[in-house]
Amino acid sequence: MMPLMFAPKGEENIIKRVGGKPELRRHLENLGFVAGAAVKIIAETGGNLIVSVKESRVAISKETAQKIMI
Repeated sequence: MMPLMFAPKGEENIIKRVGGKPELRRHLENLGFVAGAAVKIIAETGGNLIVSVKESRVAISKETAQKIMI
């Protein structure tokens, strides 16, 4: 298990768990970051990641990506 921010760009991974404070976990859950969901890093720009999750593209910070374990 490793944080999402260390995943290779373009490789699809499965989310194992989402950490962080309850408010952050709820927010990520609403965006589709739940255990068992497929996630892929599309691009990295200015310290943020653009990821594909649940057929959507979402921009998240590297700090947030550290809380998503794959």
